[in-house]
Amino acid sequence: MKPLKDCPRATLAAVKGVLTDIDETVSSEGRLTAAAYGALEALKTAGLKVIPVTGRPAGWCDMVARFWPVDAVVGENGAFWMWHDTGAGKLRTRFIQSEAERAEGRRRLETVRADVLKEVPGCGIASDQPYRLADLAVDFCEDVPALPRAAVDRIVQVFERHGAHAKVSSIHVNGWFGDYDKLTTSRTMMKELFGVDVDAGQERAAWVFSGDSPNDSPMFGFFPNAVGVANVRDFADQMPSLPGWITTARSGAGFVELAEALIAARR
Repeated sequence: MKPLKDCPRATLAAVKGVLTDIDETVSSEGRLTAAAYGALEALKTAGLKVIPVTGRPAGWCDMVARFWPVDAVVGENGAFWMWHDTGAGKLRTRFIQSEAERAEGRRRLETVRADVLKEVPGCGIASDQPYRLADLAVDFCEDVPALPRAAVDRIVQVFERHGAHAKVSSIHVNGWFGDYDKLTTSRTMMKELFGVDVDAGQERAAWVFSGDSPNDSPMFGFFPNAVGVANVRDFADQMPSLPGWITTARSGAGFVELAEALIAARR
């Protein structure tokens, strides 16, 4: 990971859009600062696409797509994307799985829920679980006392024992049934919604992903100009792929640093 300040100006100036994680990438210690929200608005004003790609639930994503200065939002680690169709004046959602597949997944996750709570003392079901449509989020430090890494690993093992996918974020372990993640859904979304094929190398280099935790690793590996906020170092030994660039500041302040660098390069 090289310092963002060393990224060539021409590379930054060629960027067309920013895909970004939310928790501890745009937010800081669980809160959205005015500066970070302003950075989202500034990127939009500068003409870049802005797309949060998050593990947060459908209920949160509905609000983000409607009220934040963004072009779309990918939620629940790739279960769907939402966007506000300004022409039609309504929110639209594109699910990766059918309703029947999602219902079956939720049924199977109830067994996982029971086993996780029984086998991993101190964990809890995430407070945003009632607003989820496709996955199960297990809290290991947001509203419960922080658990050791061994306990987080045990949560992942319970999901995987049941045949579910499991990804670790900065606050939750998210698990689901289905062959998708942040990266596969982002690629599909960009083709269907924006007509952008990021599988082409040159086009891929023109999009930045910013993140901080293990569930962002597939995105880091795919986008050559991915940027980690400084707290990505906290999880570096858990990720097979790391971002090419890293900010000086942590969390939301790091996102502001990225936005300022992109906007300055376009002037």
